[in-house]
Amino acid sequence: MKQDVSPKTAHQVHAKGIEKLRAHLAMMSFAVLIAGSFSFGGLATQHMGAGPLTLWRYLLTVVVLGLMTFGYARVPFHFPRQWWRFLILGGLIAVYMLTMFKALEFTNPVSTGAVFTLMPLLSAGFAYLLLGQRTRPGVLAGLIIAALGAVWVIFRANIQAILAFDVGQGELIFFVGVICHAVYVPLIRKFGRDESPFAFGFWVAVFTVPWLLVPGGVGLVTTNFAALPAIVWIAVLYLAVVTTAITFLLLQYASMRLPASKVLGYGYLTPTFIILLEGLLGHGWTSLPVLAGALTTACGLLLMALLPD
Repeated sequence: MKQDVSPKTAHQVHAKGIEKLRAHLAMMSFAVLIAGSFSFGGLATQHMGAGPLTLWRYLLTVVVLGLMTFGYARVPFHFPRQWWRFLILGGLIAVYMLTMFKALEFTNPVSTGAVFTLMPLLSAGFAYLLLGQRTRPGVLAGLIIAALGAVWVIFRANIQAILAFDVGQGELIFFVGVICHAVYVPLIRKFGRDESPFAFGFWVAVFTVPWLLVPGGVGLVTTNFAALPAIVWIAVLYLAVVTTAITFLLLQYASMRLPASKVLGYGYLTPTFIILLEGLLGHGWTSLPVLAGALTTACGLLLMALLPD
């Protein structure tokens, strides 16, 4: 028998059983794919600025999501009602993406990924403010443990740097974007109007583009694409297809079934996956103390995932 849920309590109801398991598996996949975006993004920013790179990526994303939405999923095309929802979400994502690429010009993918893991703790706070979702004490403990591990990685396992609060420029830049993404996740649930996930993702991408025209328009038009190395094309295709289209669908699916704090709790696995990917790409393996911090964030995630919603 289907449970009746009032609009006031809809944001407090979460999936159970197989639906809950699928949501957790979706976020595990999300963490793996996001880790790739930091490594590939770091390679691309060596040859192209953050503004034009982000705009190029999102123009391709609009095409990919358009084909998925109106071709594969056969969703009827119509301009969204309350379009301002997508303008807000697009602005938040634009800031997040721009700051990520800009940060990679100053710091390495592992440190940037560690800043990303601060998002769940921030998201839990915004979920309370925007949706009234309360975080259980045990889940909050998991978030704090994982955040401590993230801080250890951000400061490169250097106690003196922690005491002096010596944060790199890249980490500070990306932290602004992380705050925007932390607001974005609970807003997906708040702004949802029973639209198709494909259509929702498509319109978010469409309304992200206007925010990127100023920082990236001129740079993209004047880019000599023929002179770009193959890695830039590979990175942009990966970012446009995998870490925008696919990860959005995974995030949207899980956000409708799990608390916001648990959804982005899977971001805690990002530094560990980045460390593995960077090593496999031949960029060197991180030090054992930094790896210990990444594993601490993973332990925080495990604790949080096992606790009730």
